[in-house]
Amino acid sequence: MPETPTLADLVAPLGVSQFFQDVQGETYRRFEGRAGRFADLLPWPALNAILRQHRLEFPRLRLALDGTPVPMESYTDLVPTRRSGTVPRLRAAPFTEHLRGGATMVLDAIQELSDPIGDLARGLEHDLRESVQVNLYAGWGVTHGFDVHWDDHDAFIIQVAGRKRWRMHGPTRPAPLHRDVEQPERPGEPIDDFVLEDGDVLYVPRGHWHDVTAVGEMSLHLTLGFSPATGIDLVSWLADKLRSSTAFRQDLPRFGTEEDRSARAAALRAELESALTGDVVDRFLAERDSSAPAHPRVGLPWAATRGLLPDGDETEVRFLVPRAVLEEADDRVTLLADGKRFVFAGAAAPLLKTLLDGTPQAVKRLAELSELDGGTVRAFLGELTTQGLLSIG
Repeated sequence: MPETPTLADLVAPLGVSQFFQDVQGETYRRFEGRAGRFADLLPWPALNAILRQHRLEFPRLRLALDGTPVPMESYTDLVPTRRSGTVPRLRAAPFTEHLRGGATMVLDAIQELSDPIGDLARGLEHDLRESVQVNLYAGWGVTHGFDVHWDDHDAFIIQVAGRKRWRMHGPTRPAPLHRDVEQPERPGEPIDDFVLEDGDVLYVPRGHWHDVTAVGEMSLHLTLGFSPATGIDLVSWLADKLRSSTAFRQDLPRFGTEEDRSARAAALRAELESALTGDVVDRFLAERDSSAPAHPRVGLPWAATRGLLPDGDETEVRFLVPRAVLEEADDRVTLLADGKRFVFAGAAAPLLKTLLDGTPQAVKRLAELSELDGGTVRAFLGELTTQGLLSIG
């Protein structure tokens, strides 16, 4: 089975630490790669199967032409169900006719429909410490799917097949937000113009204007979007923490004296300053990570049985929470994952550390890493399974 690309693979020859230090959030960067290296992420038969086997409603599946959505009624039917409502059904002939006419196909959150792409998203979430959504873009024409625009998230673009022309215009407002006090000004002429080739990767920070144009041949790329935590996110988190404060919960003295309002402002400022400790960023990021949800993966038929795991030490299990946090102290290890807190004996630490990167691990190897007997290891893995943190394979 082909290995899943990692963040290190995407940014090579740059090192990951250098990418975080010099590139992320600062500038776009193109990383050239070998043609075909991403072909196993989404072979064309796999994409055809997704379109055939899933009920993909608009706007999750959509077509765009010259920056305008193509009416979904022109390529889908709404089919009545036996009980109630309707479901979409793709009409292959008009759908492919639109594609031949230059439309771009967009399929959002394809990591939920493809195991290889889902594994890629989980790995990147572990490395980036942020949730990752993967959208697909495929086109065959010479038009552009979307006008010059900027996104409110960072993105890696993986060119899976074919080529596409990118024009970069740069930012016109530092670190713009989806909900902002003002919108960035329109950009001027492009500062860079290049063709992203099969096997290339492009990193684009939020706020960097760009437009993409087909070059008259087949193109398939994946956009891996993620939103790094900001100071606004920290303040929102802190506001929730301050609900424990009586001073912050109390009504403001709207009808009091000026001295009353000034005194209340001083009290609020003092509590806010005491909350803004030197480690507030670390505390916020750790809680943000520990609250990130598990990726859905159901290990049937075994997860529905009393044993939870199949017999045999060669069985492989996979941890489902890419951003879980481990804390070790006093011969105890605490696992913070999926918004929950679990405390285990220190002997569980080697198992958890091995599981946390999300790669499949054999039960036999996990037993060898710890001082626990095989039965205890299986019971421990079963408990993680019942909590939705672990799955077969």
